[in-house]
Amino acid sequence: MKKIIVAIDGFSSCGKSTMAKGLARTTGYTYIDSGAMYRAVTLYALRSGLFREGAVDEDRLCAVIDRLEISFRVHPETGRTETFLNGENVETAIRQMEVATWVSPVAAIGFVRRALVAAQKAMGRTKGIVMDGRDIGTVVFPDAELKIFVTASAEVRAQRRVDELRAKGQAVSFEEVLANVQQRDFIDTTRRDSPLHRANDALELDNTHLTVSEQQAWLLEQFHRAASGA
Repeated sequence: MKKIIVAIDGFSSCGKSTMAKGLARTTGYTYIDSGAMYRAVTLYALRSGLFREGAVDEDRLCAVIDRLEISFRVHPETGRTETFLNGENVETAIRQMEVATWVSPVAAIGFVRRALVAAQKAMGRTKGIVMDGRDIGTVVFPDAELKIFVTASAEVRAQRRVDELRAKGQAVSFEEVLANVQQRDFIDTTRRDSPLHRANDALELDNTHLTVSEQQAWLLEQFHRAASGA
């Protein structure tokens, strides 16, 4: 089978990363979490004190955006892909609730999107990748051989996120997380640069009532069909 690009887009906390990671492991493809790249920029902004009165200092962020090195490495023991920012493993830090609260406003900034989209395009030149995010099938890889758009109800997505955070020892409430999910949906779908929407040729999957194994089986079927040219 030929090597292809798999672009998985969708709303926050709808299981895109789980699907993408599972497919990458099964097929031997490289997994790239584009959302982690935006989270890494957000983490840098938080650590650097770039937020003032609920907004990021865009001038200061713009001055350093090209010097932020974001990369991915596979952990030798777990086999999981982890995110590095300027050589530091920030995989755990970027999953904190504070980062989740601020990532959508940062991701809506034009120069941030342009810088990261350029980096993502470079990662896909050799194909054989699975990338998930908000604009992968519409902006980053509009010619991807397989495009998936994932959705689920806000309430189900919030509960999944609560379960994930509590499993990591973070004390969060369902109401807090639901409000964050709804806010991110609004920002993602209404931002000026690369708003979230389904590509015309993307296959839509509503996984509200699907198990992870059911999603993976469906995705693998679509992959084989696209990779074989069927």
